[in-house]
Amino acid sequence: METEALKEKVIDCIKTIYDPELPVNIYELGLIYEVDILPLNNVQIVMTLTAPGCPAAQSLPIEVDQKVRQIEGVNDVHVSVTWNPSWNKSMMSEAAQLELGMF
Repeated sequence: METEALKEKVIDCIKTIYDPELPVNIYELGLIYEVDILPLNNVQIVMTLTAPGCPAAQSLPIEVDQKVRQIEGVNDVHVSVTWNPSWNKSMMSEAAQLELGMF
């Protein structure tokens, strides 16, 4: 499978994962910093959470890993959580900001 097509599938998959406290998916929230397709269809995802004390800090990266692994063609998945840069509301997509009434 072509790298771009696989990356699109990974992003579509990530868009099905929601922050437990907000009615918006984690991609639109801006929590996904990088999605890289490496050789052999290994997927590397760099993500953050809304706050270090976020209740989903343990579960969200695991959910991302498990769901992305189920995509046909994916060989291996590595999800890393970073706090740099820290997440802030400006990282959300316009759709997410509208959904949360921030305009």
